[in-house]
This record gives sequence, C-alpha cells and structure tokens, in this order.
Amino acid sequence: MPAFDSPACGSAAHRLSRRALLGGMAAAAAGGIAGRPALARAVAGSGKRVLQIFLHGGVSQLESWDPKPGTATGGPFRAIPTSVPGIHVSELLPFTARQMHHLGLVRGMAGGSDDHARGQREMFSGRDQPVPLDVPDLGAVVAKACLADDFPLPGHVLIRGGGGGPGSASALGPRYAGVIMEDAKPPAFTDRPAGLSAEAERRRAALRARLDARFTGRRRTADTEAYTFSHEQALDLLDRRQVFDVGLEPERDHDRYGRSEFGRHCLMARRLLEHGVPFVQVNHSNYDTHFENFDFHVEQLGEFDRPFATLVEDLATRGLLDDTLVCVMSEFGRTPRINAGYGRDHWGKSWSVLLGGAGIQRGAVVGKTNADGTEVIERPVDHGHVFHTVLCAIGVDSAGSFHVGGRDLPIADPAKGPITELLA
Repeated sequence: MPAFDSPACGSAAHRLSRRALLGGMAAAAAGGIAGRPALARAVAGSGKRVLQIFLHGGVSQLESWDPKPGTATGGPFRAIPTSVPGIHVSELLPFTARQMHHLGLVRGMAGGSDDHARGQREMFSGRDQPVPLDVPDLGAVVAKACLADDFPLPGHVLIRGGGGGPGSASALGPRYAGVIMEDAKPPAFTDRPAGLSAEAERRRAALRARLDARFTGRRRTADTEAYTFSHEQALDLLDRRQVFDVGLEPERDHDRYGRSEFGRHCLMARRLLEHGVPFVQVNHSNYDTHFENFDFHVEQLGEFDRPFATLVEDLATRGLLDDTLVCVMSEFGRTPRINAGYGRDHWGKSWSVLLGGAGIQRGAVVGKTNADGTEVIERPVDHGHVFHTVLCAIGVDSAGSFHVGGRDLPIADPAKGPITELLA
C-alpha cells in the first residue's frame, strides 16, 4: 500500500512545504498588503464562527456521506441509520451518525475538478479556476466579516496536520490571512527568554514602537505596514499563547477526543472557537486512495469519526453550535468504479459535503445521486454554491462586494448563489 505522504497520483498538492508560524504570518502580511489599493468596509461583523474540516486528497462519498450498499459500485460497507430518521451514512461513521440531527448533507456536488490543486483552490475560493483575479479564500472573507476590530487573536487559523491550505487573503490584507499552526501546541518561539523580564520586554516594545513611528512617518509603504502588523500580532500571541495550549484541557477531554493527531487538533479547534476565533480550519490527510481504498478508509475515517462527533457534540452542549457553522469537505470525491488496485480514483462529477450548525437546516439533505452514484440526478451544485451558503448561513451578504482600487469585487462568484433549501 502506498504511504500517505506520497500520493499515488503523483500530485504536488500534498507535498506543500511547512512554514514556521511567525514566518508564515510575515509572508502572508507582505503578500496581503504589497501593492493593494484602498479597501472599503464591505460587511458588518456578524459575531459568528466557521469550523472547516478539510479531508485532503478526496474522501470517498461512497464510504462516508452517500453509501450505495449492494450495488456494483458500493463497496463492502453497510449503510447505518442516523439520529435523523431516513438519513443513512456509512458504517465507518457510527459516532457522527449520532450527531446528524445537528447537521445537513449536500449530496449533489457536481462539476468539480479532478485535479488536487485546482479542486482545493476551487473549494477554498468558491470560484471556478483559473480566475482572472486573485480572490480571497473563505477563511479570509469570514474573518473580515466576523472579526471585531479590537480582537487580539488571529481571525483565520489553519491547523495543518498533513495537507495544508493556502489561507490567502488577497486584497483584504494581512489581518485576515491564514495563520498556520503546525500542531496542537502553542506557537513556536513564543516563550520569553528566561533572562528577559516582562518589564524589560515592555520597554523594548515601547522603544521599537517609537522608532517605527518615526520611520514610517516619512517612509510609509505597504512593506512597512506588513512588517508592523506581523510584529504586533506576534506580540499579541506572546501574551496569549495559553489559548493555543491544548495541554491545558482536562485529561478526560483528551481521552474523549482520542490521542491521535486529529483528536488533538479537534480539541484545539474547540479551544480556539471558545475564545472567539472566527475561522478555524482543521486538516485531515490523506484520502487519495488510488489503491486499497477500503482499508485506508477504515483507518482514516476511524480516526476522523470520534473526534469530529465529539467536537460537534461539545459545541452543541456548550451553546456554541448556534453561532458556529460546521463544514466538512474535500477537493472532490472518489470514482464509483473500483479500479484494479481496489482503489477509487479522482471524481468531481458526483460527491458530497457536510454542513451544520449556525444557519443550517439541521437534518436536511439536498441533492441526490443515481443508484450507483455515478451522477447527480437532483439539485446539482458546486463549490461556488457552497461558498455562498456558508456566508449566508453566518449572516454575510454573499451577493455584496468589496470596493478595491476604485471598483467593486464580488465577495462570492456572482454567477452562483446559496443552496437555499439548506438555510434555516
């Protein structure tokens, strides 16, 4: 069987280099500000949050959200009932099945790309690729819409765990770019050196601020703004590093979420959402199962199911789910046809996305595939419709525009719209 860090399709999308937290912040800042025109405020803060779980590589819809047992394409697994009468999911998701009354399903995803990089970019940006303009990712748009001006933490956090996400803010600027956390632990290099007192650090910061103000007063550029922002955000993280320390959670919660990497990342996501971070993305990789699809899905969904279901349950019992939209997606699905290596290949013609929580009609199912899952026969939608739906569900006018460089840039693809049947 192929190792998951070496995808069978040979795509470079799974071999993204890792960046240190503060280095990533500085790079995002420089890319977000350099050369950007003035940006007018386009949306008012909604006070909502989004949790996005991205299953990198392309999870099989037939082994998860749209099982077809007993068919030539269905594979060996049964469909099991959920907490919503009439809705069945794969037997590989027994814990999630008990939380379906909080969730809704889109079973009509169609028209997607079969390429990893392009599919990911479409799902993150909500736009058909390639696009003529660099547009911000969903996380940046959510952060822009929901982040209070005085919020001291990043508004857009990506918890890597294998498989990344670009986190691009484009013209929205560095405040909304994705900050990458490499694992469920405090950011690297945020401990104050033992020989440096808090008072000495305060004096150093004050001196630096005075020197910066003198310099930028005469030489203010996009690059100096980017540097200043990344440094100030780093100082905020130094003061609040405990927010990112999942080790402060009770041992019983670690047991409930499981001791896997993904379990720790889901527990960190809960911690960040409780502290008001507007957009948290947790990545789980790798579902690129060109060989031994069924064995790999037993392993991967076995690792995904319990932590995810526990996180949904905790958000509900702690009163956070009404204000937190939950989205589970991949860049595409897997072929209904089982190949010679007992695998499934890339398939963007008929697959599924899970949504739930804030603004979503819980227990709803939108879209339908035919008996063997080869095509969508009811309510086909795509990445653009999902992008609109997420924004509408958290109270953002997805038909609105950002005013950039003297012209309006649509927040979402104007050729698409929300999946209205899924909105509460």
